[in-house]
Amino acid sequence: MINRWLWPILVGVFFAVAAWQVTMAIIPRTLMTLAISRVAQGGSLNRMVHGPLVTAKSRAIVRPSPDLLYSSCPFDVSRGPVLIDVAPIEAPYWSLAIFDSETNVAFVRNNLQTGGKPIHAAIALAGQAIPAGYQPVRVAGNRGAALVRVLVNRLAPIDEIDAERRQSSCRVAR
Repeated sequence: MINRWLWPILVGVFFAVAAWQVTMAIIPRTLMTLAISRVAQGGSLNRMVHGPLVTAKSRAIVRPSPDLLYSSCPFDVSRGPVLIDVAPIEAPYWSLAIFDSETNVAFVRNNLQTGGKPIHAAIALAGQAIPAGYQPVRVAGNRGAALVRVLVNRLAPIDEIDAERRQSSCRVAR
């Protein structure tokens, strides 16, 4: 009786493991490709996009927090490192998070960790040279997304915070 079911069970286990591996390899890249297409306004990569204040209809990727201002940089490092500069922002909290092509978090820093100083990060593949003054962030795959989040008080004017946030930039190293 066991011999009769042994091969079908082994074949079933083999296909289950194979399906799981394929799923784990494909889904993260597919999700990041979708996220990049949604935040890359006009298909533009390696450029910081500063989003408006979140409303009830804002749904570019997930449910955004109404207490945060978002800036994003969908990037492609195939032509060289991508440099991200985040200027200090006079807000209770701001951060830079960089996600690689497999949705892994490659880098996270916030104003509490930096003492309110600017962040200079260079997103690059292994072997790409990093300019002086930039912290290297090595990523898997050519594409990904960097996200700047700024905590705001919705009851107070945000013009100054928004102007400071818009000083953040993203560009390919020359």
